[in-house]
Amino acid sequence: MISHFRDASGRQALTSVNRGIEREALRVNANGTLASDPHPQALGSALTHSRITTDYSESLLEFITPVSQEVNRLLDGLTQTHAFTLKHLAGQQLWPVSMPCYVGDVADIPIAQYGQSNSGRMKTLYRKGLTKRYGALMQIISGVHFNFSVSDELWQRLYDQSDKTLSLQDFISDGYFGLIRNYRRMVWMLPYLFGSSPAVCESFIKPGFSGFDFKKMGRGTLYLPYATSLRMSDLGYTNKEQERLNISYNSLAEYLAGIKRAIRMPSDEFANIGIKVDGEYQQLNTNILQIENEFYSPIRAKRVTAKGETPSAALERAGVQYIEVRALDVNPFSPIGIDAKQVRWLDLFLLYCLLSSSRPSCASEEVEMSANLQTVIMGGRQPQLTLLRGEKNVLMADWLSEVFAELAPLAKLLDGDEHDDYQQALQHWSQAISDPEQTLSGQVMATLNASQLDHNIWVKQLASQYHQYFMDYPLSAASQASFEQEAIDSLAQQQAIEASDSMDFDHFLAQYFASTCRHGYLD
Repeated sequence: MISHFRDASGRQALTSVNRGIEREALRVNANGTLASDPHPQALGSALTHSRITTDYSESLLEFITPVSQEVNRLLDGLTQTHAFTLKHLAGQQLWPVSMPCYVGDVADIPIAQYGQSNSGRMKTLYRKGLTKRYGALMQIISGVHFNFSVSDELWQRLYDQSDKTLSLQDFISDGYFGLIRNYRRMVWMLPYLFGSSPAVCESFIKPGFSGFDFKKMGRGTLYLPYATSLRMSDLGYTNKEQERLNISYNSLAEYLAGIKRAIRMPSDEFANIGIKVDGEYQQLNTNILQIENEFYSPIRAKRVTAKGETPSAALERAGVQYIEVRALDVNPFSPIGIDAKQVRWLDLFLLYCLLSSSRPSCASEEVEMSANLQTVIMGGRQPQLTLLRGEKNVLMADWLSEVFAELAPLAKLLDGDEHDDYQQALQHWSQAISDPEQTLSGQVMATLNASQLDHNIWVKQLASQYHQYFMDYPLSAASQASFEQEAIDSLAQQQAIEASDSMDFDHFLAQYFASTCRHGYLD
């Protein structure tokens, strides 16, 4: 397929990749305990700020980059956001791994607040519902999301080579869903290479939890010898109720139909919580999904939404615009949670998934994909590990070698004659094929074994190092002024939204779900 892009304009179309990063990080005190104070006002409004917001908790920051076509610019921008934030945290630090810091009482985890507007109250109530459904501790696990799309020129080239039986918009959506299916077949490669949560603080494992044959090191570190990403295991964000949804990725239409079913499907378990108890809301509704954002998937089809529009309504209106990769742990060896070699490997992998043929998936393959992912999450560094491929057992290393070999000509094409960044990234990660200790999880375990430090002690040391790095970071006067102005503007925006509300919260929620119903996403 890449032979169609070897000319100058073809290579330009291929290399004009759009990327964005969303990085989550817990605010912690200098002693490594969870910060419990409100989102700092100096950072602006979490409701309206475009780059600095919160996720589940007041203590769980989320940094969002603008879209960029240059890897270094993307990461520099993320670094500047970190630097501005750390300079305004009054000595607090950022927890540099996915699994949370020590939390004594889960009741002390503060749910994110977004002000008194109806939209802000709805965001907080949604999070309260998550607490009631799954518990607060699971919700403060951090991750990195990678947003990815290719250029209009690339899509036009691919469309011109097609039979043109679809409109261009439908062709693009169909192409992105082909990428998604291939990604899901090989998503296990991400926790293998980039999973970095093979160990956790013992305090994270609450009484009564079973099913993991943990080993213990030091005073309070639990680990699985060959695990890669406990964040993606049953310790992480999981919803057993969602296992019966059977969302299809074979087309946009099938996907939307599945989401429609999911957000109207009642749950007996969540009905026991109630919606409004003693006059106080507990959750948005009692369905398996309160809203579609609650649906967990290691990849999502996305489109920027208009005001008041749901994600699915946006997809139905204008098709897929980009995809969101959600299977990345926070990289503890990077101050910003991800590095350039990871980004370039992701570029290669996602382009490969897009340009390769992608048959529809069936029920048996769905089972196979899920089994492979769990195998790698729980024991990916095990020697001679085998996975299922077309109902046959294959060595994971052989499968990796095959894909890396197919990524090589793509890396060379993206680099051109003047650079070798993609080839270097591919070479760097290829070392992990035969040596699992070169994976991020392998490096974490090697560091813990060599230092003889408990996991939390090691992470606290990292947090302090990165805190000093960002405090010393030479943020330019222009960048500083830009962040300060956006903080001021975002607070003014929040106030304007609050002032413009014209109905009470009960009527607002009723109208929201009635509107969703009219668009076909609720009954």
